Amino acid sequence: MNTLPLGDLFSTFVVGSLPRPQWVRELIEERKQGLVSEEESEKLLDDVIPSAIHMQERAGLDFISDGEWRRESYVKVFTEAVDGFEADLIEGGGSQFSRLGYPAVVSSLRPHRPIAADEARFLKSHAKGNILVAVPSPYTIARRMWSPEHSAKAYGTRQEFMEATIPIVRDEIKRLVDVGVNAIQLDDPWLALLVDPEYRSREGITDVDREIEMSIRGVNGAVEGIENAFFSVHMCHAHFNRRHSTSGPYDLIMDALGEMDVHRFAMEFATPDAGGIDVLSRFPNDKVLGLGVIDHTDPAVESPEEVFARVERAMDYVPRERLSLNPDCGFSPSSANPMDLDEAYLKLKAMCQGARLLREKFG
Repeated sequence: MNTLPLGDLFSTFVVGSLPRPQWVRELIEERKQGLVSEEESEKLLDDVIPSAIHMQERAGLDFISDGEWRRESYVKVFTEAVDGFEADLIEGGGSQFSRLGYPAVVSSLRPHRPIAADEARFLKSHAKGNILVAVPSPYTIARRMWSPEHSAKAYGTRQEFMEATIPIVRDEIKRLVDVGVNAIQLDDPWLALLVDPEYRSREGITDVDREIEMSIRGVNGAVEGIENAFFSVHMCHAHFNRRHSTSGPYDLIMDALGEMDVHRFAMEFATPDAGGIDVLSRFPNDKVLGLGVIDHTDPAVESPEEVFARVERAMDYVPRERLSLNPDCGFSPSSANPMDLDEAYLKLKAMCQGARLLREKFG
């Protein structure tokens, strides 16, 4: 595949979402309930999203997002653009910490508008530099939005449903390429959740190899035939209100990374729940690592020196030319996640200052 350069050593990325101000969180909920029209909501968000963009630029990031402030969640964004779902049928989406209801697929999928291209166009028109836009991976959509109770009449198996999502995600990626998005990210946290035996038991997963193969198939199908794009996959242990829903090292899924036709993997490593960095000895030697150096679940703001030290330890396994920096996850993958925006700014700023220290020593 066509590998595009990152530019500076130790390039800094967001994962996607930023904490939303309380009034934005309320606006999204009122939009969902039909109390505010889509048109009115978009006008208000058009006014406020530039502040999220400028905040990231002030922090010093090389690749920025729009904070995903238009979205109710990183994965529900798919259901807002595609018909075939009924809201609030799957309780919590498999997380014991979030009581949010998730949609279930109940009929054949029918796209009716772009998933992220419009927000990407707005972001590009307001950002000064590189932009990153995330879309959910087919596998994560399938894990979140299919249930035997509600979905089997529409799609007999979860894999059948996932296959139906692949061309929709691929078409959206093509739109993002046409917009000129510099980095396109597929969010696939449900791949990382597989490492936790308690999660597998809770979800009734008995053939983990088959699940891993589905994730690989979903990613590769989504990017198939698309050139001149820089692709990342993000994986994490999922979180709500500063708590992860799973834990465990990545040993079980590391071999899968080498089989995915993407350039970069953004992975949690700052949190102890990720199990340490020794597993990087098996990181693919032809991929870029997006090293998680900021623990979004910890309210303590890291120092630039802590960021420096975390990257320096990772350099024992991955050469500096294939290292980039990011937080462990998005700060607020769902709009209801109660996180602090000023805290996020200070953490991103520390990450970028740490990157400058690294460039001064190793650049």
